[in-house]
Formats: sequence, C-alpha cells, structure tokens
Amino acid sequence: MKSQAIRDSSSLCGWFEPKFMALTFCNSCNSCNSYSSMADLSSKPSDVPATPAEPAPATRLAPQMRMMFLSFWASPQRSRILLLGLALVVVIGATAFAQVRLNAWNQPFYDALSHKDLHGFLAQLSVFGILAGGLLVLNVAQGWLNMTTKVSLREGLVRDLLNEWLKPRRAFHLVNAGEMGTNPDQRIHEDARHLTELSTDLGVGLLNSSLLLGSFVGVLWFLSQKVIFHAGGHNFAIPGYMVWCALIYAGTASWLSWRVGSPLINLNSDRYSREADLRFALVRVNEHTDSITLFGGEQDEKQRLSIELDHVLRVMRRIVRASTLLTWVTSGYGWFTIIAPILVAAPGYFGGDLSFGGLMVVVGAFGQVQGALRWFIDNFNTIADWRATLLRIASFRETVVTMDKLGATENRIEFIKTPDGKLTLENLEVATPTGCTKLSEGHIEIAAGERVLIVGDPGTGKTLLFRAIAGLWPWGSGRIALPAPNDIMFMPRQPYVPLGTLRAALAYPSSATAYKDEDLVAVLQCASLDHLSSSLDRNARWDRELGDDEQQYLVIARIALHKPHWLLIDEALDALDDDARDRVISIFNTGLKEAAIINIGRPETQHPFFTRVLHLIKDPRGVCFVPDAQSAAAK
Repeated sequence: MKSQAIRDSSSLCGWFEPKFMALTFCNSCNSCNSYSSMADLSSKPSDVPATPAEPAPATRLAPQMRMMFLSFWASPQRSRILLLGLALVVVIGATAFAQVRLNAWNQPFYDALSHKDLHGFLAQLSVFGILAGGLLVLNVAQGWLNMTTKVSLREGLVRDLLNEWLKPRRAFHLVNAGEMGTNPDQRIHEDARHLTELSTDLGVGLLNSSLLLGSFVGVLWFLSQKVIFHAGGHNFAIPGYMVWCALIYAGTASWLSWRVGSPLINLNSDRYSREADLRFALVRVNEHTDSITLFGGEQDEKQRLSIELDHVLRVMRRIVRASTLLTWVTSGYGWFTIIAPILVAAPGYFGGDLSFGGLMVVVGAFGQVQGALRWFIDNFNTIADWRATLLRIASFRETVVTMDKLGATENRIEFIKTPDGKLTLENLEVATPTGCTKLSEGHIEIAAGERVLIVGDPGTGKTLLFRAIAGLWPWGSGRIALPAPNDIMFMPRQPYVPLGTLRAALAYPSSATAYKDEDLVAVLQCASLDHLSSSLDRNARWDRELGDDEQQYLVIARIALHKPHWLLIDEALDALDDDARDRVISIFNTGLKEAAIINIGRPETQHPFFTRVLHLIKDPRGVCFVPDAQSAAAK
C-alpha cells in the first residue's frame, strides 16, 4: 500500500474531506477487526470530522533514548551496526595508543633540538614517520567506518519509521494528530538523516575523547611530580597537580557553555518545524501552479510564502544571537588554552627538574586531557542540534505508535465478515462530534450483483459513511458485515495514479508484472485510453500528463483489470459530465457484470443503472464522538 499524508492540524471538532490516494483492496486490521484502506486528507468540507489529537509525547531524554534503543535492538541492521561500533572502538583505541607514543616522542625530539644533537634529531624524525604513517592509516579507517556507520544507522532508522508509519490506518489517523503529525516526510527523510549523522559524529567524538582522556590522565598525573613549587624555603609537589588544573579548567568552561547555550535546544527544534512548514508550502505551490496562474494568485502565494519564510528567519536570528553568545565562551576558552598549559607547568620548568622537552610533553599531555574534557564545550552547539532532532524523531515515532490507541474508549462499529455473501448494515450510526450520520433504513442488505445508489445532501456525511464502511472511521454504533477483503475495492472521489510506469499504475496495488500485456491493453481500450497502449513501460508523472477525466478513466481501467466482486464509490462519478458518466457506467456494464456496485453521491446523480436508492441523513441527536479523557487532556 502507498500513502502520502497531507498536513492538517484540525481540532477535534474541525472538519475535513478525505481524498483517498489509492484505489485498493482493503486489508483486515487485527486491532479492531475491521477492514481498512490507506488514505490521504487534503481539504475541509462539512461532512467528515477530524480524528482527535493524542497527548503530546514526553519530551524527557531518558524515555526517548530508551524507545530509540529498543527500536534499534529490534532492527535487522543491529548486528552490522554493532560490528561497525566494535571496529570503531578498536581503531580509536589504537589511535589513542599511537597518540600517547607521539606525545612521548616530544621529549627526545625537543631535547635533541635544544642540545643541537643532529644524530638524535634525525633518529627522531624517522620515529615520527613511523608514528605518523600508522596514524594516517588509522584515520582513514576511522573515516570509512564513520561514514559506513551513518549509512547503516540511517537505513535502520528510516526502515523502522516507515514500518511504523505505514501500518494499517496509522498514516491516515496521524494526519490530524496535531503538531506531531505534521510533515511526516520531513521527519522521515531529513530529520532521520540528520539524526543518524549527528549521532555517529558525536558518538565517535565522545568515544575518542574518552579513550584519550583515560590514556593521558595517567601520563599527566605522573608528569605532575616534576612540577615543583617553592614556598618559604620548602620545595613540594601537588599530587596530580596538572590533572586537577585540567579538570577545573574544562569543568568551568563546560558549565558556562551549558548556561549560555542551553536555549539552542528549543530554538533548533523550533527551526526544524518552521523549515518543514516552509518546505511544504513551497511544494504545495509547485504542485498547484496551474490553478494559481489561472486565478492570478501569484501575489497572494508570495505573501503566504513570505510569512513562512519570516517565521524561519525569525528563529534563525534568535539562533544566531544564542550561538554568538556561546562563541564568546568556546572561542575565548580555545584561545586561552594555547597558553594555559604552559602557565600551569611553568613552576616545574623554571624551578624544577623539567627540561624543555619535558615541558613540551607536559604541555602535549595537558592539551590532550583538556581537549578530551572540552569535548562537551566544542560540541555543545551540535549536541543542542542533536537533542532537538532526537526530540522530533522520537516524538514522531511515539505519536505514530499511539495511533493504534486513538479513541480507544469510544463506542465502535462492529465489523464482521458476512456469512451469506451479502453486505449488511445493521442499525449503523457513524459518530461525529455533532451527532451521527446514518441511513434512513435500520436494516439494509445488499446482495451480490446489485446496483445501489446512496444519496445525501451536502453535509449529511457521505464521505464519512464511505470511510466507515472502509474501516477507516470505526467510531459509532451498529454492525457492518463485509465480504472477504480480496473481494471488495474502494473508489475514492480523487483518483490516485502512483509514480512509475503506466503498467504499475494500472496494476496498483498488485505487482506490475501481475497482468499480461494483452489484458492491460484491453482495459485501456475499454476505458477509451487506447492511445496509451504503447506507453505501458514508460516512467512518467502520469498525474500531470493526464487530465482529470483521463485519470478517472485510468482508475476505471484498474477496476476492470482487477474485476472485484464488490465496488464502493465515494462521489467519484459526481464530478463527471453526463457523457463521461455514461461511458463509465457502460464500462461497468461490460467489465463488471457480476459485481455489486454501490455509489455514494448526490441526488442529482441518479441514473437508470442503479436499481435501488438509499437515503443518507444527519441525526444531531444520534451517537456523538466524544474524545476520551486522555485525548481531552491533550487539548
């Protein structure tokens, strides 16, 4: 199944019109024992209520990390990522060991320079070549492992999000889950990529700093013995003096960085939301350029886009101010670090046993320790960005999962499989916040092969009834007995033509190779689309190449190809003119002779083809959809 959720942030009592993106065989849904189909929502008329928003997910770090870890542990990519992580530990550990050796190399090298020992100087150059060559190999290996880990992490995360998002009915209900349900494409594509890249870079950096810290703390502690203080005629050394200096120095800077830079977490999260809104607005304008041009609405669209851009720029300016303040701390700390180790080691050089080479070893070890300790300072901006991205991904995933519990305390329609090959509606009332939508007759049986027209005035809930029978809106009362899932197809008012070849569009949702060429050509000819017969294997944006009527004919051709035993139509015939409607009905008469066809439409669409007419009414005193306590608390 394929689904694309169009953004909508309607409240519970808001209204929208579902435009189903796919003509599909509905699938059995175990969670509610109903039949469901993926759908898309894009506008707001008066007959269909929005699904209620669920509570906002927790924003604490620990629950989010736990949820993401559990999803990683269940991922097929787990073993590969763990092996890559182990390889990174080995490579980074070897790098830390080589850097300790390189730091120790400072003493004989600089002592040879200070003593003008040419032989020792040349010998140390050869040692440096060996160490540098080894570090180069390790750096290249670390870079490759780093990039490969990013790819594997992204694959695992995106596949997990797609799997959770496209479970039956979730994407449909997510559209109106509030802020967390907006722009799922942004979260799955851009946010997932950003999170995996930041997680890898920060994780590798933290591991590298931790190993360097562990390696050089011991070296620095030992060298602290050579820093001798003179006071009152006494000479003494402070155990671990250089280590304590590095800890105090880095700890102070880390605390200042946190105090100054913490607002960046929320600012980055806000920025990503605004960026997603701007991106969606741009895509929407691009998809509707014909209508905008015909109405001369370029200026209005420019104003709307300018407003979205202003929102983005406003947040970015706040980020600039916060980042500038943080730069005062991080850059000031960085510049002072150049002289800090020499200052704290100066007593040992001027009054102790430290040689010039020994001083450089101390300075190098101090630099490595404080460099490891300042990892938090150097990466605070990145950590804030990572935290904001994690918030968006974890909140999105948690919201997607909770869609299965949507309206759990509400009355639900009972869905069963028909025992006698009939479609039965027993005292059906489809709940809305303002009453219910129901048929004028309490007990309705529709037999195989019947042609039934269900008519209703605007606002009576025609699309809502369509959604209820399809299992997408289970709230209400009564019983719906449906044929087997593979026997019924649903035809929404908005035709859906998937990306890819014409062959795939006709066979959708079946495999593109499921039907023979002669069958595809036959249904195209039947639907007056025989001019497309030579384009079966051409990739194109068929939704743009074909006109509205042609897209509807393509959907009819798809129906004729699948030959369902039952077909439920939601006002799709209403938009056609009389000639086009007669042509479609002719196709039904020839290609679906044995099928039961139920059309939900307006009274003026009555046609001799339909031998039975049912009436839809709105009952404001009927069963209402009232949000459960959990949903209400979120509002």
